[in-house]
Amino acid sequence: MSENLSDYSYELPRDLIASRPLAQRDESRLMVVDRGTLSIQHRRFRDLPEYVNANDLLVLNNTRVLPARLFSDDGLIEFLLLERLDSRQWRCLAKPGKKTRVGQTTTVGGTRVTVQATTAEGERIIELDQEIDLYAKGSMPIPPYLERQSDSEDEVQYQTVFAKEPGAVAAPTAGLHFTPELLASLPHVFVTLHVGPGTFRPVHAENISDHQMHSERYTISPASAEKINGTERIIAVGTTTVRVLESASDANGKVRGLTGSTNIFIYPPFDFKVTDALLTNFHLPRSTLLMLVSAFAGREFVLEAYAEAVRERYRFFSYGDCMLIL
Repeated sequence: MSENLSDYSYELPRDLIASRPLAQRDESRLMVVDRGTLSIQHRRFRDLPEYVNANDLLVLNNTRVLPARLFSDDGLIEFLLLERLDSRQWRCLAKPGKKTRVGQTTTVGGTRVTVQATTAEGERIIELDQEIDLYAKGSMPIPPYLERQSDSEDEVQYQTVFAKEPGAVAAPTAGLHFTPELLASLPHVFVTLHVGPGTFRPVHAENISDHQMHSERYTISPASAEKINGTERIIAVGTTTVRVLESASDANGKVRGLTGSTNIFIYPPFDFKVTDALLTNFHLPRSTLLMLVSAFAGREFVLEAYAEAVRERYRFFSYGDCMLIL
């Protein structure tokens, strides 16, 4: 198993990056990858129930994306709110840095914003002179590689149909393909992991074991844990769900119902104790998400599947198609 960053790269034509979602969520393509036979099938997402048995259980992340991107009234400063510290304090990313030094102020929707501190990671602690209505003033934090501002379509489509618990700044994108009807037809439970900006942060360390993940908050209810522990095959929907399940499991592969935080970094080799199958989108080159998928299915096989996805002109990344790894 390689720990070299360059071994997790691949060539992707720019026009295969999905800039917009499909009109119908379950019309996305589904690449079915079998680790046992090293075979690949090309299906549609609506065919997913054919691969789910009666004794399986889908586990999905029901976090809800906050419209957490804010712009100053003069348009010169951008804030991405990460965590509410109290009613008027937030931990956030801010740019440009030279305009958001400690003590500097600006206004957002008429609300005065003061930079109180800078963290070791370069984040800002800001204080508002009054609470701000994110749903009135904020916008959806769509991925930066889309190179556009979010709009009303993103407000609906960059959110799973089962999103419930607010707190994420990125969508658990494997879940975007589900319709309410399709989900209702499948055995499932929910966990929550509030996806942070680390999902977009590039890996710079040439030896990937030197990369540090940022912590993200998660919750597994006792009822969900009981169902997970009593099921023969667990199908994790998305890499965020995998990180919850593997973080909350004991040495015997039993999941505990709890609330906590995790900075688990899954890369080859890794001993998966809970996850038996994985539904996931196609991820960026050199990303921690691609490394997780490589740990689950084998780096060489995953890169072969990605090369076939390029040849077959699958749509990539958050609004793109997906892969079911059995």
